[in-house]
Amino acid sequence: MHSSYGLSVRTPMNARASKWVTALSFLLPLAIWAAFSYLPFLWHPMMEITEPGSVGYFKEGMMIERDVFEQQKSEAALEDRALPEGIRANPIYLPAPHEVVRALYTSFTTEPQRRSESWLHESLWQSIQVIFWGFFLSSLIGVPLGILAGTYDFFSRLFEPFIEFFRYLPAPAFGALAVAILGIYHAPKIAIIFIGTFFQQVLVIANTTRKLDRSLLEAAQTLGARNKSLVFKVVVPGVLPDLYRDMRILLGWAWTYLIVAELIGTSSGITWFITQQARYKNFENVFAAIIIIGIIGLSVDLLLALLGRRLFPWKKSEAGH
Repeated sequence: MHSSYGLSVRTPMNARASKWVTALSFLLPLAIWAAFSYLPFLWHPMMEITEPGSVGYFKEGMMIERDVFEQQKSEAALEDRALPEGIRANPIYLPAPHEVVRALYTSFTTEPQRRSESWLHESLWQSIQVIFWGFFLSSLIGVPLGILAGTYDFFSRLFEPFIEFFRYLPAPAFGALAVAILGIYHAPKIAIIFIGTFFQQVLVIANTTRKLDRSLLEAAQTLGARNKSLVFKVVVPGVLPDLYRDMRILLGWAWTYLIVAELIGTSSGITWFITQQARYKNFENVFAAIIIIGIIGLSVDLLLALLGRRLFPWKKSEAGH
């Protein structure tokens, strides 16, 4: 029983149980969110005014703390005035699941109310471009350097000490410098994504390259292969499946720098959308935007996992579980 449900050490689950547990990983947080939203006895610290009664500053639909509501109600009762009425409610910054689902739909179908606001899809497209170019440029340089550092001790000692030092420097600290050099539009945002991923990328790929079975190199050298042939015909093909997996992980890393990157320079992208919606207390739109980022990221990762299984059918993809 334990074996089939993956409760034995290093033992995979059967296919059916795996699907159920995977679904549960999403359903459980959703159930907790729904419980806090729809069950007043769990966590409803506010009161939504349904009838102001004799309390002058109460307005219908107003959200107020429960202890303040109870105090005003008690004072009104003591003075024999009309009692206020209300229902227990969550704060406005915790919308219920159905409100977020509705916001997901209306954000794509309803024109923004203010001229300063953007459509959700426009904001997403701007952010996707920043992620793409930042990660593409990082990979263009980082992947070759990582392979060289993992293959040759000379390049490892030349690159890695400085990169080990630099990776501890927070990418946002370079924001002002990036704006000064690259201007105020997308370029400094791309630079922050680049800085946030490049140095980690070199070290991760170098470490992956070093894990290549040494017997493969020895066999190739026995057959007469030299430096260039070893790199392009043994090292690169040998590490390619694991390198592909690393790139999937590092792409997710790039997404985590997005919010910080988009605070630099001109206001644009999904960060500006979230900031604007929070400013006007449209928290259901804030949650919708955050969730759509997760959906896009997960969808891209699943597509890359599927592509990886096609490209490397001989290699079991750990991230594709």
